[in-house]
Amino acid sequence: MTCMHPSSIQRPWRTVVSALGAFLWAGVVAAEPQLTCQVTYAGSTHTVLARPVADPYSVPSVDIGGRFLFKAVMVGDAASVSRVLLYAYQDATPHPVLIHQAKYLPPYPRVSQPWPITGQQYLYAGPLERELIYSCTLEGLAP
Repeated sequence: MTCMHPSSIQRPWRTVVSALGAFLWAGVVAAEPQLTCQVTYAGSTHTVLARPVADPYSVPSVDIGGRFLFKAVMVGDAASVSRVLLYAYQDATPHPVLIHQAKYLPPYPRVSQPWPITGQQYLYAGPLERELIYSCTLEGLAP
């Protein structure tokens, strides 16, 4: 009869428990919805990320090249997203001017991740008709 040291018996269980814990943790992290927008102006691309919030008014706009402001908002929580709001402003004096607003409501498809929610959008504003291009993807929605 072979005698095994107690630590050698525990090691396979530790590996299994560690792997299971990592798998469950990865599932929790991947389950939180995230909106990722690629915003391009004058050849420079900015990545704008949005996570679920309860108060859409607290989300700041992002400066894009000193000419535009872009705001991406996801209203909801980790379990559900009630709406996605996108705003583009021309940065003008005395205050920014809204040039584009989009609202996306559920149901959101859960077949492919990430889901291209907006497609490629082209906006033109200002006296020189400057071009702002953006596209956003939505991911992490629970089935």
